[in-house]
Amino acid sequence: MKKELISILASILFLTNITQGQSIITDRPDQTESSVTVAFKSFQIESGFLFSSYKENGLTIKNNFYPTTLFRYGLTSGIELRLVGQFEKLRQNNADLKGLSDFEIGTKIELLNQTKTNAQIAFLTHLVIPSGSKELRSDRLGIVNKLAFSHSINSKLGIGYNIGYDYYGIGNGDLTYSLAFGLGAGQKIGLFFETYGEYIEFENFNLNFDTGITYLIKDHFQLDFSVGKGLNHQMSFLSFGFSWNISRLI
Repeated sequence: MKKELISILASILFLTNITQGQSIITDRPDQTESSVTVAFKSFQIESGFLFSSYKENGLTIKNNFYPTTLFRYGLTSGIELRLVGQFEKLRQNNADLKGLSDFEIGTKIELLNQTKTNAQIAFLTHLVIPSGSKELRSDRLGIVNKLAFSHSINSKLGIGYNIGYDYYGIGNGDLTYSLAFGLGAGQKIGLFFETYGEYIEFENFNLNFDTGITYLIKDHFQLDFSVGKGLNHQMSFLSFGFSWNISRLI
């Protein structure tokens, strides 16, 4: 995994020098949610495949999503509705659990959009509904909350960061954070480097790093690829997917 990550980083640095960012704004492939909502009456699909492996209590667990999909609709200017659905395959001790994960329904609300200071803030919340397949369904309602911040340094470089709290109906919940540096290299290529993690049950802290690249096929259609790795625990993932703003075709 280390050799693959180094090769990808080298490729990204090379591409940065010869190509140029993009117009569609998405919440994938990084872990940092953007502080921008989709436009009024705009419908956007963000979908992809994720293959991950991690160790928990000495056991290796493979958790794959194919696909995981986020649907976004601009209810008003600055407010969007969101729905997350995914098909999950979980392998542990050579036993497979597969089916639909619990659906998430939520909203993102822009709180601040200051063009003069290049600062944007949004609040995002999802309700996790026990609705998945029997083997993967939770017994309780959950909630995911985030404050999303972003700042434009110049026309090509920006910073986004999130801080959040997740609660799944039991225990103390988890604090979450992410910090991403995004680089637009013209009209086609977007790059990001990110650190993210969580303070699980206010007891264990996980720290991760990921990086990725997006490629704009058209103004309304984007491809993406990313890889990630745990820095203080054994975890790795690979993901690829697409984002499509359908309203651009109407």
